[in-house]
Amino acid sequence: MSKLKMLAIDLGASSGRGIVGSFDGKKIEICENHRFPNEPVSTNNNFCWDILRIFHEIKTSISKCALSDDKDIKSIGIDTWGVDYGYIDKNGSLMANPYHYRDSRTDNIQPYAFNTVPFETLYGITGIQTMNFNTIYQLVADLKDRPYIVENAERLLFTPDLLGYFLTGEKYTEYTIASTGAVLDAKNRVISKELLNAFGIKESLFSQIVMPGHKVGKLTSALISEIGNIQADVVNIAAHDTASAVIAVPAKRGDEFVYISSGTWSLMGVETDEPVINELSMKYNFTNEGGAGGKIRFLKNIMGLWLEQESRRQWKREGFTYTFDELTEKALQSKPFKCFIDPNNVLFSPAGDMPGRIREFCKATNQEIPQTVGEVVRCIFESLALCYRQTIETIEKMTGKSYSSINIVGGGTKEAILCQWAADASNRVVHAGPVEATAIGNISMQAIAAGEIKDISEARDIIRNSFDVKVYEPKHNDAWEEAYQRFLSICTKE
Repeated sequence: MSKLKMLAIDLGASSGRGIVGSFDGKKIEICENHRFPNEPVSTNNNFCWDILRIFHEIKTSISKCALSDDKDIKSIGIDTWGVDYGYIDKNGSLMANPYHYRDSRTDNIQPYAFNTVPFETLYGITGIQTMNFNTIYQLVADLKDRPYIVENAERLLFTPDLLGYFLTGEKYTEYTIASTGAVLDAKNRVISKELLNAFGIKESLFSQIVMPGHKVGKLTSALISEIGNIQADVVNIAAHDTASAVIAVPAKRGDEFVYISSGTWSLMGVETDEPVINELSMKYNFTNEGGAGGKIRFLKNIMGLWLEQESRRQWKREGFTYTFDELTEKALQSKPFKCFIDPNNVLFSPAGDMPGRIREFCKATNQEIPQTVGEVVRCIFESLALCYRQTIETIEKMTGKSYSSINIVGGGTKEAILCQWAADASNRVVHAGPVEATAIGNISMQAIAAGEIKDISEARDIIRNSFDVKVYEPKHNDAWEEAYQRFLSICTKE
C-alpha cells in the first residue's frame, strides 16, 4: 500500500508539537514538523491558557504540511491534558481564555462542593479521584464566582474539542477527555444528569459524546484559504493525552500490564473492561478514566516530572541554568536515600519554589534536609520510584492480580536513572518506550479510524515492531527495602 500520512497535534502542559506520522501497512514512522512552547499567562491573579496562541501554532503546523511533501495528509488528531475547557456563546465565539487547572480559584472549592454532593456520592457516580481541579469543581467555582459566564454560555468544550471546533466549526465532546473531569457517569459513559442537576449546571452545555475514531469534519473553507489547501479530516482520537499514550504501550496480545505514562505527571495504572468503584478504590484515591477500544484506565495520578521541571525553573529564576542531563549527573553524585517526599502531597502542586517546598517537607517530617541541587533531584527521583512501588502493590491488592513488569512510556523514559530506580525499588522489570507514546497513540487511532489498522491490539503489535523499547532489570537490595519502609512511614505520618 502507499503510505497513509496523518498529522498528530500533541499538546502538553509546557510545550506542543505537530508530528507527521506515516503507515505503510507494517510500520509507523513519525517526524516532528513543528514545536512550540505552551506558556500559560498570569493576569490579575488569574492563571489561564493562551488558547489563541496555541491555535495559531496548530495552524502553523498544518500550514507546514501544506507547503511540503506532507500536503497529502489524510487526517488530523488533537490530544491534550485533561479537565480544562472553554465556553462558547450563542454566536459561536469563545467567551474567555480557559483557566489553567493550577489556577488558585479551586484551592478551597471542594468543601463548598461537598455541601451539595458528598464526595462519596460523587465518587460512586464518576469513579474519579479527588483532585481540586477536576472539571466538576471548576464548574462549581464558575457558578460561585462568575455565574454570568455560565448563564450566557451555550456550550462547554474541553480543550481538544475546543481546538477541533476552531478547525471545523463542529462541536462534540470526546469520551476520553470528558472522562477526566468527574462529570461522567462512569458505568454508563454519559454525562451525569444527576450531578449536573444537583449543582445547578445546565445539561445543554455539553455536546454529544463521541468515541475515539469519530470523524469531526473537514477544515473550514476560511481556514483553508488562510493556511493552504489541506483536504484532511479532523478525527476524534483518544483526545486525553494519557489515553493516547496507553494505546502506544507495546504490550503483547493478552498481556496483563501496568503502565506509567511518564511526563509532567506520572499516570500509573491498568486497563479494565469496566470501572472499579468500591471502598478500596475510593480509600486509595484511584480514578476511572475512559480509554480507547472500550477500555477503562484504572489509575493513580502521581505528581511526576513536574517536581523536577518546576525545581529547574526555580533555579533559573535564581540565576542558575541547568540542562536535564546536568541535573541527572548531580543526582548520581549525591548521597542515596538521604530523604524522601510524598509526591502526591498538595504542597507540591502549585508553581513556585519547589526546592524550598521539598526542604520544608523534609524538615516537617524530621528528615535530613537536601541542600544541594543534586540532593533535591535525587530526593525527587528516589521518591517517585518508591511511590511507583507503593502504587503497583496497591493495584495488586485491588485487582487480585500480580504484575511482574512495568511499562513506562512517554518523555519520562529519557530519564534513565528514574527508569532504573523504578525497577530497583519495585523489584520488577521495567520496559521503557516508546518516548513519543502520546503522538504514536494519536497516529495509531487515526489509522484505525481510516480502516488501515484493525484495532488496538494490532496497533500495539505494529508499535512494538516500529519503535525501540529499553529493558531495565531490577537490582533490588536491602538498601532499597529499608528505604521503602522509611518512605511508607513518612507518607503515613506527614
